[in-house]
Amino acid sequence: MNPNFFTDYFAKLQEMNQAWWKEFDSGKAAINTPFNKAMSELNLEDTTAWLEKASAQPAVIAKIQMDWFESQMKILQSVTKTGENQDVVMPEHDDKRFIDPAWQNEAFYNYIKQSYLLFSNKMKETIDSIEGLDEKAKERLSFFSRQAINALSPTNFITTNPELAKLTVESNGQNLIKGMELLHEDMQSSADVLKIRMTNGDAFQVGDNIANTPGEVIFKNDLFELIQYKPLTEKVNATPVLIVPPFINKYYILDLREKNSMARWLVEQGHTVFMISWRNPDATMQDVDFDTYVLDGALKAMDVVESVSDEKQIHTVGYCIGGTLLATALAYSAAKRMRNRVKSATFFTTILDFSQPGEIGVYINDPIISAIEAQNELKGYMDGRSLSVTFSLLRENSLYWNYYVNNYLKGNSPIDFDLLFWNGDSTNVAKACHSTLLRQFYLENKLMDPKGYKVGGVYIDLSKIKVPSYFISTQEDHIALWQGTYRGAQVLNGNSVFVLGESGHIAGIINHPDKKKYGFYTNDKAAADPESWLAGAARHDGSWWPHWNNWLNGFNTEEKVPAREIGNESYSAIGAAPGDYVKQTLPIEFSNKS
Repeated sequence: MNPNFFTDYFAKLQEMNQAWWKEFDSGKAAINTPFNKAMSELNLEDTTAWLEKASAQPAVIAKIQMDWFESQMKILQSVTKTGENQDVVMPEHDDKRFIDPAWQNEAFYNYIKQSYLLFSNKMKETIDSIEGLDEKAKERLSFFSRQAINALSPTNFITTNPELAKLTVESNGQNLIKGMELLHEDMQSSADVLKIRMTNGDAFQVGDNIANTPGEVIFKNDLFELIQYKPLTEKVNATPVLIVPPFINKYYILDLREKNSMARWLVEQGHTVFMISWRNPDATMQDVDFDTYVLDGALKAMDVVESVSDEKQIHTVGYCIGGTLLATALAYSAAKRMRNRVKSATFFTTILDFSQPGEIGVYINDPIISAIEAQNELKGYMDGRSLSVTFSLLRENSLYWNYYVNNYLKGNSPIDFDLLFWNGDSTNVAKACHSTLLRQFYLENKLMDPKGYKVGGVYIDLSKIKVPSYFISTQEDHIALWQGTYRGAQVLNGNSVFVLGESGHIAGIINHPDKKKYGFYTNDKAAADPESWLAGAARHDGSWWPHWNNWLNGFNTEEKVPAREIGNESYSAIGAAPGDYVKQTLPIEFSNKS
């Protein structure tokens, strides 16, 4: 090993320590935030409640401990035997942490691997086996115990990871030196919690090699810019398409590169496509609430699309919370008895019934939400960088610790990946809006109550939505569980089609037909519950996009019209797509309304 390795390494370590203390002194460290304080108190409360219940069930604990001891002895025997032997404990099929051959072939590492997996399994079993504990508390204990156990995985440490140990020796420790540099850079660009880069941030330029479908911005206010894409066919369908993306992320997940851009694909199919690009909130937008996004966002965009296309009805599309926003706008229009100007509504992975929020539910309780609100009060917004880490930690091994090992311990620069570049291009959420989402929607589920939530002085009753709808959700979605989105879809009163795609929240939606990758399920017969619907569903190979396009074309009974020019006299082109708002990156140092 390079004789200068230790001096170089510890010099970097000292530099990092100084940076940490400087950030701690300046108040950047997250240890004393209201959120962390509330989490600590709640975890202590849950643990105390569990210990009280466990003390009354000693036989259950004794059995688990005995099973653990016997299994540990079997592991020891299995790794000391010569020749072929079968592991006592195996990783899950999708667990990629232990793929290096040394975890199987070398007794020392095999013993560490199996002992760790056994401990992980038994910890979960111990929590689940105690009866009488509040289910919400049990869910939190299971989730945060899993987080702690996966943080302590032997794959995350040099001395217990054979691949890292070998790499450190062979590279003379240069992997650790490089890793320290990457860690230092990531710390400088993080907020309250370390945000690990997932891709090379210099590989993509918004508007150049990503988000580059040709178009023009034709409208702009303090909330959003509206893009109209240039036609790629001589004639187009008469009914235009307006897409409402989530304001929690940037719109260009729907316009990555030519090979996987939904926006470009829709234009190629002969649709006139309009896309909302939301402004990235700063402190001046702290009072912007969800109803502002309805009135000054979605509904205003519909006004512009109707004017530019000169059509009385349009197709509308909402993705994730953008779909929740779209449904709220439709219900508002119905409550105000407005003319029906929506021919169809499509919802991508959209939650309307928030009673089944998935693993994000561990944060949905009054103490945690109150702490988040107090924290947001200081800034005027929820920092998108912290929000991004929260979602990554819902799949901590694949979306967090994997990159921790690759970047900081292996010293590798992340690969160039457009989807991960988008994932790292975070957006803030305005203080008032974030509070409404957490408290009124997730915690109190007010959208399911016809007298629960108001916009512009009228109650939002989703059952008053009578336009035809198309719901697409995905099997492995951990943000919007498809069983929950299915139940939400049943609330609307128009003719509804529900489709279930394979894969997850992003990959299952951004599934270009040319890739021939993930399939989807359909069932024309209504079912009272999602499990019954899936049991009777038929699977189809390939992307769901053509199926959706055929559904849209079923409403396009008019003859095609000549390709439309960009804008009109009232809404002329302001500048080339993708516009200015999408290029705002965090942290936003000052307001830019120009």
